Amino acid sequence: MHKKPLGSSHHPFRSAQARAEYHALYMERAKAWPVVSETRLVETPSGQTHVLISGHPSNPPLFLLHGARGNALTWIPNITALSARYRTYALDSMNDTGLSVSSRKLSKTEDLVRWLDEVFAILSPEKPFCLAGLSYGGWMASRYALRFPERLHKVVLLAPAVTVLPVSPALILRGLLALIPGPTFRKKFYYWLLQDAVQSGEAGRAFVDQAIADWMVADRCFAPFPLAAANVLDDKALQSLQVPTLFLAGEHEKIYSASKAVERLNRVAPQIKTAIIPHAGHDLWVAQADLVNQTMLDFLG
Repeated sequence: MHKKPLGSSHHPFRSAQARAEYHALYMERAKAWPVVSETRLVETPSGQTHVLISGHPSNPPLFLLHGARGNALTWIPNITALSARYRTYALDSMNDTGLSVSSRKLSKTEDLVRWLDEVFAILSPEKPFCLAGLSYGGWMASRYALRFPERLHKVVLLAPAVTVLPVSPALILRGLLALIPGPTFRKKFYYWLLQDAVQSGEAGRAFVDQAIADWMVADRCFAPFPLAAANVLDDKALQSLQVPTLFLAGEHEKIYSASKAVERLNRVAPQIKTAIIPHAGHDLWVAQADLVNQTMLDFLG
């Protein structure tokens, strides 16, 4: 028997009206999902997880974890290519701006890893699966791989938050400025962080502008929630990561130096494959979607 959601009946939103507003926005954005999909609400002791499932049921499973302040719809630029060869499961992470609802506090790393394993055990109970995570989702994927390597076939870390190197001082400074009320500093921050997508043309700029608008709606609708702090994995942890793993970062990555991250991995954990995506930064899954998709599929096999 599962616990009821935390707090009020509209948890994790500020009010019932806020919940209705965000649900309407999510459903509108979901219309852009380019392939046939089904929605599933997975009940676990940690809560109810909202999952978008695409691809033929006979294909091998691939789970997708989005970045912080995101949701499963993050993968719209990639899902057509990935679901052509995999049965894809795009999760709305707990404690984030999706439609998953937690029933207990998930403020520690082990809480998130436990939640992931609960979901994976239901959706892929027998066969090993592939796991890909973007940014904060990449960090979560690395922590899951360290705890449950026997459950995994291969792992892809796309610009994982922290994980390999600490965040840059520039990111900290600009991130603090983005907390100033109003849209000006928020827009400047995301235009800087997602610079290659913005400069790629009208479509890329429109993608970023829509994302900024959606993030501001999410800030208005969701009650504050704790995020488990991502951490840099020490040499021993990276060396013990024996699941076949691919690290991808854009050459213009802003949260840390992509070249220095690759240098560290090659030095202390050469079993981890690495690749730097040209003409991209933290927006690599958008700015260079075709190249990222193909690089992932080549690695996953």
